[in-house]
Amino acid sequence: MHFIRNFSIVAHIDHGKSTLADRLIQEAGLAGGRDFHDQMLDSMDLERERGITIKSSAITLDHEIEGQRYRFNLIDTPGHVDFSYEVSRALAACEGVLLLVDAAQGVEAQTMANLYAAMEHDLYIIPVINKIDLPSADIPMAKEQIERDLGLDAQSALLTSAKNGIGISEVFSAIAQRVPPPVGDAEAPLLALIFDAFYDPFRGTIVAVRVFDGTLKAGEQILMMAKGTLYKCEEVGLFRLNREPIEELSAGMVGYIIAGIKDVSGVGIGDTITLAKSPAKSPLPGFKSVKPVVFSSIYPVSTDDYEDLAEALEKYRLNDAALVAQKDSSMALGLGFRCGFLGLLHLEIVQERLEREFNQSIIMTSPSVRYEFKLKSGEEVFIDNPQNYPDPSTIEESLEPYIRAQILAPDRYIGVIMKLALDRRGISTNLSYPTLGRAELIFELPLAEIVYDFYDRLKSITQGYGSFDYELLDYRPGKLCRLDFLLNGDRLDALSVIVHKDRARARAVSVCNKLKEELPRQQFKIAIQGAIGSEIIARSTLTPFRKDVTAKCYGGDITRKRKLLEKQKKGKKRMKMVGQIEVPQSAFIAVLKTDDD
Repeated sequence: MHFIRNFSIVAHIDHGKSTLADRLIQEAGLAGGRDFHDQMLDSMDLERERGITIKSSAITLDHEIEGQRYRFNLIDTPGHVDFSYEVSRALAACEGVLLLVDAAQGVEAQTMANLYAAMEHDLYIIPVINKIDLPSADIPMAKEQIERDLGLDAQSALLTSAKNGIGISEVFSAIAQRVPPPVGDAEAPLLALIFDAFYDPFRGTIVAVRVFDGTLKAGEQILMMAKGTLYKCEEVGLFRLNREPIEELSAGMVGYIIAGIKDVSGVGIGDTITLAKSPAKSPLPGFKSVKPVVFSSIYPVSTDDYEDLAEALEKYRLNDAALVAQKDSSMALGLGFRCGFLGLLHLEIVQERLEREFNQSIIMTSPSVRYEFKLKSGEEVFIDNPQNYPDPSTIEESLEPYIRAQILAPDRYIGVIMKLALDRRGISTNLSYPTLGRAELIFELPLAEIVYDFYDRLKSITQGYGSFDYELLDYRPGKLCRLDFLLNGDRLDALSVIVHKDRARARAVSVCNKLKEELPRQQFKIAIQGAIGSEIIARSTLTPFRKDVTAKCYGGDITRKRKLLEKQKKGKKRMKMVGQIEVPQSAFIAVLKTDDD
């Protein structure tokens, strides 16, 4: 155990985390020549394209330092705020972290968030300044930020270029010398932390664990302490490039367990595994059930594809236990599913993977959040679907979730960032200048205001330099209402949203105008209205086709023309009463993609 080192790499998005992991794998001789490809630990196409890690992964590297063979367990973590719980569980399995800082960009929002997460778990932190080969690299600036913003010793920072392989052996040496070895008792009752789980079509769910105490062998019966489920352990092993079975996992080791678990939902990330015959007295701390934050409904573009979508979602959830889905239906869009996501990135990933990996053509309704309503009867209800909005006369108080947003950007963008945040009902709580030319802005914002397009807008107004990180705070009172859209008096349930009253009019006008552009014209006039209850707050009118019925009247008395026009008017009135308005799918897609502003 003295020669085992468990560590993780944490960084802001695009600071070179996956590239450094690649170089460590190459340096340890685990992958060379034809076996090697960029982003070895990022197995999804989506991860490679976007340059982000979506699923955490682990790999065991054996490397010799000064004649002594060490075993390094690298536990890679996802790099986005949506997956912060998975990151916390992965860090709980480590004794130290490499904190990457880009030599050109310096300390960013997520660098700070990751530092605090590592400090919460009392890990040894090794600062690493990466990308020192870039022409724009400013190493003194990066060191100064590490000292001032992070409070770490910049003299001990390692200088590397993961792309060119500079300083990689020094990274191994620093981990061996500075990161403490794991502590634990191999003879004590088994305590193993689950930090990840993924699905293998042939073996079932494969559970990634860090063993703190005890020993586990194949054939023993294991107990999931939070779930209370029993399984028989079939195989234990180490994560190499492929899985490598071994005889036993003991204290201090990181590896995998195969136990015939049918799906990922049977495993809780952060749960503790112990032996059924001699269980531990108490589980490891920190386990919690992950709750969705953002909600949206998914419908197939063609109603005939509902069964295919149901099957695709079932298969998808084998790999992603965080996705919550239940059956839903809409008058306009037919049968579908109401889904809960960890955040906006998670929602985008689910959408892209369903379209790519399962060939599904889908429509997603506007993302919404979970609101709390206190009723006059004393009951408290949580609503994430506008269809379930309670009767306004029964509502005593409505509350919405708030977040604490941290934005880092060059100081020349302060004005436009302030305007964006204040337009979204933000409250500025702090403005500081961590370094010359860089500003850190802290806002408290309603979560509902950022789920739509806040991040995209921030990126565009700061020309890509703004970085954004957030954490949930609490529920606060707000003037909420349900905004409905009507076509000739018939409600379109798929477009209903819960909004703040101050934003309702702007949203209603935007959607009504968009529907006017997208809906096909009919032989009769169509009224497109936005309404709160029975009060109409916005309207557009789609003009009808007009047939010139008086064209054949070349002369004669005016009453002949009037008679024909009156006859046409009666026909149009009758048509309006019986005419059905077909809303094409393209209109829904256009409205859901429309910009609020």
